[in-house]
Amino acid sequence: MSFKVAIIGRPNVGKSTLFNRLVGKKLALVDDTPGVTRDRRVHAAKLYDLYFDVIDTAGFEDAAASTLPGRMRQQTEIAIREADLIFFTVDAKSGLMPDDRTFADVVRKSGKPVVLVANKAEARGAQGGLLEAWELGLGEPIPVSAEHGQGMPDLRDAVVEALGEERALGEEEDDSDEIAASEVLIGEDIADPDAEPAYDDTKPLRIAVVGRPNAGKSTLINALIGEERLLTGPEAGITRDSISVDWDWRGRRIKLFDTAGMRRKSKVQEKLEKLSVQDGLRAIRFAEIVIIVLDATIPFEKQDLQIADLIIREGRAPVIAFNKWDLIDNPQELLAELREKTERLLPQVRGIQAVPVSAETGTAW
Repeated sequence: MSFKVAIIGRPNVGKSTLFNRLVGKKLALVDDTPGVTRDRRVHAAKLYDLYFDVIDTAGFEDAAASTLPGRMRQQTEIAIREADLIFFTVDAKSGLMPDDRTFADVVRKSGKPVVLVANKAEARGAQGGLLEAWELGLGEPIPVSAEHGQGMPDLRDAVVEALGEERALGEEEDDSDEIAASEVLIGEDIADPDAEPAYDDTKPLRIAVVGRPNAGKSTLINALIGEERLLTGPEAGITRDSISVDWDWRGRRIKLFDTAGMRRKSKVQEKLEKLSVQDGLRAIRFAEIVIIVLDATIPFEKQDLQIADLIIREGRAPVIAFNKWDLIDNPQELLAELREKTERLLPQVRGIQAVPVSAETGTAW
């Protein structure tokens, strides 16, 4: 029997580093900047003889529901409801902050079993923060270093104690290998990236959704799967990691990859944005189909054409989605104009599919 663990805590306590340690791969972006993770990510994990699914979440922040931090908090609250066990993570190096105490109350009220993880315990002066963590009333803090892999045996024992041996050490279900395979990062199921693999329709079809910031990529994926799985909003650049979402369409398994918005290279200065773009480029390289989401109100910007050219050069099957079609006053006239521009501006690929859609309303024309 498998179980699900949600890693919860305020920003910059090392949740994504712990997530990467448990899954054994650097899947989640990690940076010193607080608030790197925004969407929740689920992956198969292993901690010695324990097998489970782990959820990486955004940093818990006390903010209004309408704000971006507030919407990120809602995604974290969903993860708490889905989880069987919570890793409440604090920074032993910096000690407790007011938000730690606030969110400890939220976790306690959930009624879920909790393991208090005191991360960055290898740092000088972390002993004081470790002792301070007792104040949260969540039990004995487990000192770990997610970055260096220290304290993992104690964490394993704490999980067994929290869930009980029967639940924690229960035998894996027969489909455990399939679960792990379905959650791999895009491209990891391909042995030789340079070889042309034989098509296998038993594996999920890989579709990457790309475009400039604020084109509506995450909203489009939410509309396709019929749930608010990914964080959306009017702010540009919400998505940072390439998040995979499983979708069953008419019996066909599909894995959708949401990617960070891609700006012109000259505008990408911050290290974090560079990592996000690299993650998106990797998704393009290993996808079978790439949906290029264009803002129908300002289509075919220079960056749109560069993204399309990259996809074509990689030999992927491109599909154009003219999003925000519900905002267009003269749809028939504009559609004819956009299709003419598509043929003229992308002559290297004939017959490309171009579909007007409204991700906001969930309709296509």
